[in-house]
Order: sequence, then structure tokens, then C-alpha cells
Amino acid sequence: MLHAKGPLLTVDVSSRTATETDVSEVLSSFVGGRAAATALAHERIPFDADPFGPENRAYLSTGPLQVSNTSFTGRMNMTGLSPLTDGLVSTNAGGYLSRNFADTGYSVVEFVGASDVSLAVHVTDETVRFEEVPELEGALVSAVSDYTEDHHGLGPEHCIAVGPAGENLVRFASVMTFDSRAFGRGGLGAVLGSKGIKCVTFEGDSRPDIEIADPPSSDVHREAATSDDQMKRQGTTGGTEFINDNFSLPTRYFEEYEFESADQIGGAAVEEKKYKKGACSTCAYACKLPTRDEERGVETEGPEFETVYSFGSLQGVDDIVDVMMANDLCDEFGVDTISAGVTVAAYLASRDEFGNPELARETLRKIANREGIGDTLAEGVHRAHEEIGVDDYTVKGLEFAAHDGRVLHGQGLSYAVANRGADHMYGGMLGIEYSGELDPEGTLGKAERLVTEENRNVIRDSAVVCAFGGDYITDDRLATLLDTEYERLQEVGHRVVTLERHFNNRRGMDAADDDLPYEIPDLDAAIREYYEARGWREDGTVPDDQIDPVPAAAGAGGGDAAPADD
Repeated sequence: MLHAKGPLLTVDVSSRTATETDVSEVLSSFVGGRAAATALAHERIPFDADPFGPENRAYLSTGPLQVSNTSFTGRMNMTGLSPLTDGLVSTNAGGYLSRNFADTGYSVVEFVGASDVSLAVHVTDETVRFEEVPELEGALVSAVSDYTEDHHGLGPEHCIAVGPAGENLVRFASVMTFDSRAFGRGGLGAVLGSKGIKCVTFEGDSRPDIEIADPPSSDVHREAATSDDQMKRQGTTGGTEFINDNFSLPTRYFEEYEFESADQIGGAAVEEKKYKKGACSTCAYACKLPTRDEERGVETEGPEFETVYSFGSLQGVDDIVDVMMANDLCDEFGVDTISAGVTVAAYLASRDEFGNPELARETLRKIANREGIGDTLAEGVHRAHEEIGVDDYTVKGLEFAAHDGRVLHGQGLSYAVANRGADHMYGGMLGIEYSGELDPEGTLGKAERLVTEENRNVIRDSAVVCAFGGDYITDDRLATLLDTEYERLQEVGHRVVTLERHFNNRRGMDAADDDLPYEIPDLDAAIREYYEARGWREDGTVPDDQIDPVPAAAGAGGGDAAPADD
């Protein structure tokens, strides 16, 4: 099985040291990306760790396909213990970081410890350097990029950065790269912020030698370049009106199922503001959305569909420029647009202020800086809902994505059981139900398919390939690219979902956490079907005999010292 290559680099910001560990056995068993990082996190993060404590670890990891030049491979993974859900979370981001990361020769970089002064960490294939940057405390994400460019000649494509929200431990803070691309869900930006890490740069000339199958590599790239998909013009917003008209676009903090002004914030409205093409590294599909409005002086990338929902329909805001302005603030402050938008919508609901974009932006600024009511809202909806007097629209503490489980019942089941909480990318039943391949009504009989989709998404996040390349990097092509049978990839996916669940079990989570804030048909019975399909106990916990030993090299001790400069 094809897999990422290179050692694990452990960056300890407490001791300002860096060590290398051979993780070749882990990589050969877990491909790379999310799977490898989850295996390492399960072994190396204490089960009783404080998400904001120095013992928590954050993993940045790449997969084998980042050495290729094919489309849909310009992404990488980040994993850690979430301050929002209190369980393991993995998230990935596109942009141009992944190749520069691969050039360092490392497969995974792990951050541990804590610094009492803001740090920039510079990782190359020869050394790791720690730079104190107190002048960057409180800096916006774009200002951090300006600093690394001016002082080190490294633009945002070489950098991950934390905005003010991460420094202020906002529980849904993102880690940003290329200024506008986010490792978004779960609050890993606050984890880096708790460690005093403001930014990390990557450069080198030691990309591993991994042979990628061709075909299908060049076929994928050619098809991506020549396709005429609507998504290449409108990104994920292209389905906004369809979803609103035929299913549900959650509106006014989930009070309504349809937004009367969807066409004013949907795909056509976004395309009208798009002024050039945008892409991720080596991707010919170019579905990103550089947008601007000269009259109001905003230039950003996006918004994508989830931001159109969270800062548009869910807040009762009907002006795409207002959504663009909120999107830009989220990027600069470094927050997940979904959790931030839902949390702001909850506050607007408590104030009966739907349709007030100025208040929404003011509230967003207060959240990022933990000022006034923003200090409460920075904890997320689950922790803040009682104080502000609204319903708790979260699962496991994670705010809902747009795809409404009250209408798409298989997606609702996916939200309920997902180790990550109410995230649409974890199980991904939404596309199957939107297309009519599965009837959106009902939950029974869908568990087996959900297991297959969850497992497949693990491999997608481990290779690493973009979720929007599924029509091009099919299951058969992915198996060919990874030089193995698809059934074996499914087995790897199952092991990773099980490791995530076991970690969360050890932190006290069980079937009581697999629930929804609304009713859908036969949910309890469907959850039992899911546990049975996974081979788990009826209480949602993992039997000990399902936890295969992770190779010994994953242990937290030992390792060889890497060159480090303070």
C-alpha cells in the first residue's frame, strides 16, 4: 500500500527542542494524513489531557499524493484534542502549503508543550528554529503573512498562522494557511494559541520519492482541466438555491427551513462578485472564489456555501456583500466560519436582531477578542446557550453545518454518531440523499452505507485528496493510486474511526453523546444498527479486542534530536 514517507518531527515549544522519530511502520499501516495522525494522537496524547494544556498535541500531516502534480491533491490534514468537542478532531485545508510541507522531508509534525511568549517556528529539511515574536501578539492573519514575507522571504503558501481568536482561546478558532484557507472545525487554532505558537513556516528541498500510478494521475488532471462543472464557476455555493427550494436551508437560527432571499446570497450572487480564478496547489479544477466589491471596499476568498448559510440565511442576512465582509473577518481573526456564524446567529436570536449584519460583525469582533458578550460566545453554542437563552444546536459541542438532518435523515444519523460531532464532511450522507440515490426520509437501513462513507472519507483525508474530486478520483482510481485493494482501504478507515471512538470513550463519551437536538424517525434504532455494523457495544463503546496495537515507534518517548536553533 502506498503511503507517506519521512519521520515524525516533534516540536516541543516548552524546551525549544525538536526530535525526529521513525514512524515508517505507522505510515505503512495508516497511509498518512488523518489516519497516521489519529494513530499517533491515540498513543501520544494522554486520555485525560486538558485541550489547552501543554500535554495536548497537534499534528500536521501529509499523505503520499502530495508528491504528485495531479489535481485535487493540494490539501493536508491537522489532528488534535478539540477544546470545542473535548474529543479527537481532524480537519484539512487546501491552498499551497502541502507541497512546501512535503519539501521538508517530514511526514508528520507534532507540536507539544507551551511557551510564555509568542513564537514563530521555522521548519526546514535541515533545522528547526524558534523565534520570539512578541510584536505579532494580537496580529491579524494577513499581518503574520506580511511578517514572514518581509523577514524570511516566505509567503503565506509556506505558513500556518493563528489569529487573535486562537491567541484568546476562542474554542472554535482555526489554523489558517494562505491567509484564507482554514483548518477550520474543532478549534485547533486555540490549541496552537494555548501553546504560544503564532505561526510556523515550512521550506526545504527533500520531498520524498514516491511513485504515483499514471494512469490514472494524468487522466484525473486532464478531466479536471476540461470539465465544465458549475462548481468551477460558483464553488460550493452553486447548490444554494436547489437546496433551499427542494430540501432545507436552515434560516433564522433553525426556526425556519427556507430562506426567502436565497437567490441574493447563492451561487449567481457569488459568481457576480468573482473577479478571477482561484485554485489549490497543482489543481486544474480551480473552484475557489476570489471575490470583491469595490463600492464597499471588501476583497476576500469566498464565501463558500457553509458561510453563505452561517452568516447569511441562519442570521437572516440577504446581502452577499455582508456575507463576504463576515467571511473576511473570520479569515483575519482566524475562526471557523461555520461555528462562528452559528454562534453569532444564536446571539442574534437571543436579541431578536435577525437581519442585522452590522451587529453580527460587531459580535464577531467581540468573540475574537473575548470582549463583553464575546467572552461568553467564544465558548461556543453548547457552553453559552443557557446564558443567552437559546436552544443548543450542536452535537458533541460542535455547531451544525448547513445540510439539515431534520430533512436529510441519513445525514441526521451521521451527525448523531460522528466522533467529530455535527460536521457534514465526516460521514457525508448528504450527497447521496440530495441526489435521490437514497430516500432522504427515514434512518433505518442506512447504517451500513454510513459506515462505508465514513471509512472512505478517512482514506480521502489520508491520501490526501479533496472531497470535491470524487467524480474524478473515484474509489477504483484511489485504490490504484494507493496501490492496494479498495477493501483494504475500507479496513484502514474502520480502524481510524474506531481509534477516534476509543479515545473519546476514554474521555467519558458513550451512547449518551450520540444524540440530536431534534427528533427524526427511529433514531435510537438506527444508532443501534450503526453500532452493530461497527462491532461496538450497545452503549457506544469500543470492545478492547478492536484496538489493535499501534506500532511501537508511535510511543511518546525517545527519538533522535533534530537540529534546532533558538
